[in-house]
Amino acid sequence: MKNTVRILCAAAALCLSAATLRAENPKPFVIPELREWKGGEGDFTPTDRMRIVTSDDPEQLRIADRLAEDYAAMFGRRPEVVQGKGAAGDILLSIRPDRKLGDEGYAIRIGDRVQLTAPHAAGLYWGTRTLLQIAEQHDGQRLPCGSLRDWPDYGLRGFLLDCGRKYIPMAYLRDLVKIMSYYKMNTLQVHLNDNGFKQYFDNDWNKTYAAFRLESETFPGLTARDGSYTKREFVDFQREAAALGVEIIPEIDVPAHSLAFTHYKPEIGSKEYGMDHLDLFEPATYEFLDALFAEYLSGDEPVFCGPRVSIGTDEYSNRDKEVVEQFRAFTDRYIRYVESFGKQASVWGALTHAKGDTPVKAENVVMNAWYNGYAEPKEMAALGYQLVSIPDGLVYIVPAAGYYYDYLNTKHLYENWTPAQVGNAVFEERDPAILGGMFAVWNDHAGNGISVGDIHHRTFPALQTLAVKSWAGSSRTLSYDDFDALRKGLSEAPGVNRLGRLAAEPGLVHEQAELAPESTLPYAEIGYDYLVTFDIEGADETPGTELFRSDNAVFYLADPIRGMLGFARDGYLCTFSYKIEPGRRMTIGIGGDNRATRLLIDGKVVEELNIRDLFYDEGKSKMRDVRTLVFPLERAGRFRSRITDLKIYQQ
Repeated sequence: MKNTVRILCAAAALCLSAATLRAENPKPFVIPELREWKGGEGDFTPTDRMRIVTSDDPEQLRIADRLAEDYAAMFGRRPEVVQGKGAAGDILLSIRPDRKLGDEGYAIRIGDRVQLTAPHAAGLYWGTRTLLQIAEQHDGQRLPCGSLRDWPDYGLRGFLLDCGRKYIPMAYLRDLVKIMSYYKMNTLQVHLNDNGFKQYFDNDWNKTYAAFRLESETFPGLTARDGSYTKREFVDFQREAAALGVEIIPEIDVPAHSLAFTHYKPEIGSKEYGMDHLDLFEPATYEFLDALFAEYLSGDEPVFCGPRVSIGTDEYSNRDKEVVEQFRAFTDRYIRYVESFGKQASVWGALTHAKGDTPVKAENVVMNAWYNGYAEPKEMAALGYQLVSIPDGLVYIVPAAGYYYDYLNTKHLYENWTPAQVGNAVFEERDPAILGGMFAVWNDHAGNGISVGDIHHRTFPALQTLAVKSWAGSSRTLSYDDFDALRKGLSEAPGVNRLGRLAAEPGLVHEQAELAPESTLPYAEIGYDYLVTFDIEGADETPGTELFRSDNAVFYLADPIRGMLGFARDGYLCTFSYKIEPGRRMTIGIGGDNRATRLLIDGKVVEELNIRDLFYDEGKSKMRDVRTLVFPLERAGRFRSRITDLKIYQQ
């Protein structure tokens, strides 16, 4: 009898324990991964009466309004924002001291109401990103009950985008900032000038592509004609980004990578080291640069309105000591010049490459540690530089170039890298010498056909991965396979769909019996991988007749040059060797992925516009020609042909 009682008691205890375990909510999936979670029972389920409650503090009200706007963009209804005391069913935002959470940490308690607290506004805002990410993964935007605390290991979590060699439209930069903000990435470095490689332009500096992307009134004609930013829109962009927790670091890269400036003013170019190098011994060089930087840094409301500005300083020749000493003097001069306008200077690490006797200011200077042969990280830390870990062999994307990465090795980075690792130099985690980490997209091969859509396709998975590693460092707990599967279920950002994902699963996402000229579809674009098919009864189409257009691309029934099927995006025109024949009926299909765009006639692939060699010099130099298309869908053109049985598949 006693044994029976013991068995029954043990079984009851086991059942109770199992029930308790079942009742505890598991840690929600969030990017970056949450630091601490204690699961509760049940869910917080929003109702139509849910409010966002905060104080009358202007910054807290701004964050509450932003949460309400983003909630509406994602879920179709905007909670009311009110001041005062909250009640069951509300989301409450408040500032509350907590030394352990630091400048960007936050805490959330989810029960019959949601209580989000943080010591500072930055943490309060990041907490709203966590709530949105959790909500979008559950039906009815349910939030699992429990409590969490979250904070970053590194204060700088960023990305660099080369806008010099390839123009990146402001509309994309604005969306990029929203995406970075959604994943708690807080720094975007905008590389404003650069040039292509001379060997791809007949080995002639005068023919080599170069661009400076910002409006200049001091030097009319300096600004690139194929795409640029006005001062006003660049100021607005920086302010919009700051409101989303993202700092913009504008970069004017000198004294190398400077062909855009020597095209404009040839006398400041180096005759010895190449016209992409400024002549450091020419007084006019300093007159020009002083005026250029002053244009964007001076005045009560400077164009560069954030706290930091990069002056470049990478990859200048170190052929002789006199040049090295002059380069060091140049670097020191412009660090101090930027500081004279109240900004913190940022530079690319180059001082191991340029060892010398001329002192270069280190105190309060940010250095991007990218290649240890140019700047040995521990040596630079000992000198007093604040390091940003951006090791080229791990985190550089150079699209379709054949070197560095076309797509980052996100598995390796997720499993092995943190900002404490700069190449083969490894610091202790959270070493105060390391501000944080970045990754980069360099558009080295100017003119290779890469589109903004292609850049984004490479950037987004890297951004999600490095958001984890630069926030949580080595503390992640999910396996890469689990992370990779779950990350794909998250949005890019509230109201942003640059990948053109039209459904959660592959398959038919849209069909309609007939496409009327000048009609609209509910989608802007469909991204890789896709298939668009339609039946056509051909008519005599004039060159330039469009089938579809979006803000980023056009698909032609008759291209403007030869009247062939084709498409244009990012200034490139790509055509198939096929022309619509009046009176002929057929089924046309357009399939696209990140490698090629295909034309199908009556179900068979008849032509593929893939990645081909554009330039090849006996194996020494190679440039690719990328002919991909994120397919436009937003507006139908004014065509004469009859288009029926339109079907759009996400593959």
